[in-house]
Amino acid sequence: MKLSEFKFDLPDSLIAKYPVERGESRLMVVDRKAKTIEHKQFSDILSYFNDGDVMVINDTKVFPARLYGNKEKTGAKIEVFLLRELNREMKLWDVLVDPARKIRVGNKLYFGDSDLVAEVIDNTTSRGRTIRFLFDGNHDEFMKAVDELGEMPIPREINRDVEEADRDYYQTVFAKHVGAVAAPTAGLHFTRAMMKRMEIKGIHFAPVTLHVGLGTFRQVDVEDLTKHKTDSENYRIGDEAAQIVNTGLDAGKRVCAIGTTALKAIESSVSANSRLKPVEGWTDRFIFPPYDFKIANSLLTNLHLPESILVMMTSAFGGHELIKEAYQQAIKEKYRFFTYGDAMLIL
Repeated sequence: MKLSEFKFDLPDSLIAKYPVERGESRLMVVDRKAKTIEHKQFSDILSYFNDGDVMVINDTKVFPARLYGNKEKTGAKIEVFLLRELNREMKLWDVLVDPARKIRVGNKLYFGDSDLVAEVIDNTTSRGRTIRFLFDGNHDEFMKAVDELGEMPIPREINRDVEEADRDYYQTVFAKHVGAVAAPTAGLHFTRAMMKRMEIKGIHFAPVTLHVGLGTFRQVDVEDLTKHKTDSENYRIGDEAAQIVNTGLDAGKRVCAIGTTALKAIESSVSANSRLKPVEGWTDRFIFPPYDFKIANSLLTNLHLPESILVMMTSAFGGHELIKEAYQQAIKEKYRFFTYGDAMLIL
């Protein structure tokens, strides 16, 4: 398929700047078999799942990945967006810098009055750099310094300043393993009370970890989607999660990926008999229509931006024409889009 097939007009007013109270968003329900689109509330999600069904959640935890430093000598303010740790012992990181034209190999950056200093050691892309942090403490102390200095990396498209409340808003209630620079947004709708009600109903949760990085939110800039190369993201599927999912599949139950990142993780580790395999490694899987999904048979996701990788994955799962119609209805009905927006359940 072509990039232009995922273009649509989205009014800026529909991009949610703030979330509604957790669990209180709207829910669009798309039934692939019946070709129906229903408008519900997120709390109605319980009525679509029964005893033995499985929800695959991404338990990655977002860290405050956006830092602001000053360049040595000139004092110029530079944004440093931490993407991924390359070497823990040497404190090497892949980052994006802005403005990139001011940052060259050998430059040093200072971060406020802290002991944190970074040296640029390589250019990777037009905005990408490899930097080494000069910091005497251990890894936990380093991450504590990052936590104190950094901002939660809410997307620029939200078009507002980061607030202290985003430290809570931009984190799922089941976040556990630190490493993401963007939230698995479908998971933001869940409350602990709601998950407890689901457990009482007999619904199982299978936690997997995919540390959301540039591979999820980098823009596609080629018309021919087969030519797009996505960045690798670190992921892990444990034995227990694989067993929960496979038991559900064997019993003919609903296996729902909670978010496109959970979907990407489980579709990246499929056995020869179409079952989920435990794994720890990296995935650069890019899913767009047509695609034969092996593990998930339902998907909960947010409403995504035009021409994004996430709208392509949603379209691959729900069927291009049906999802196109669903998005037209979402715009007409003034659903809230993007990170802090409403949800879509595809059955």
